[in-house]
Amino acid sequence: MGLDMSLGEAMATQRAVRRLKPDPVDDAVVLRCIEMATRAPSGANAQSWEWLLVRDRGTKERLAALYRRSWSVYGRVARVVAGRDRGKRRIIEAVQWQVDHFAEVPVLVVACLRGVRPYVVHWPWAASSHYGSIYPAVQNLLLACRAEGLGAALTTLPLWSATLARRALGLPFGVEPCAVIPVGWPIGRYGPNSRRPVHEVVHLDRYGNHPPARAGVGGGAPAG
Repeated sequence: MGLDMSLGEAMATQRAVRRLKPDPVDDAVVLRCIEMATRAPSGANAQSWEWLLVRDRGTKERLAALYRRSWSVYGRVARVVAGRDRGKRRIIEAVQWQVDHFAEVPVLVVACLRGVRPYVVHWPWAASSHYGSIYPAVQNLLLACRAEGLGAALTTLPLWSATLARRALGLPFGVEPCAVIPVGWPIGRYGPNSRRPVHEVVHLDRYGNHPPARAGVGGGAPAG
């Protein structure tokens, strides 16, 4: 269906797809997805995003090395926290697969922002406002990839050091890498995703005041 897929279907079947085939993805398909990403709103309509499409094996290897370093710490903690929870263990295994095969992914989309990240500790809203100009676009990108049948998932672990990531990508200081989205044809298939019911996560006026559960609303689909 491509970009003619209904928005409802794309949202209801979107999930983080980390296991990807090494088969090439045509630039035209990726550029269509990025065009949809740029339709997202941004602060003051500045449209301060920049998008790098990384296909060069050497550059991917350098980002993969950064990913392995951060995952060597984060992954150990995640396994301890997951314990024997099968669902969490499956996610960890999928991330581990991505870490091990990162350089084989056909294209890495690096979402960037022009401007320097605010480091004002006492004003957390400044950082929130800053990233609010890129993450709506990233979600648009993920939905467009879903509609095109591409697998994709957001990760920030390869960017644990903005300095090293800039060097690997040849970014100037005034352009900040914010997220990496590996894109490729999925191993396996999409299916319904599982989410907590809406009435459990919505609060009316005050925290803890949940709306009543209603049949057919936010029941959550079984994991595919």
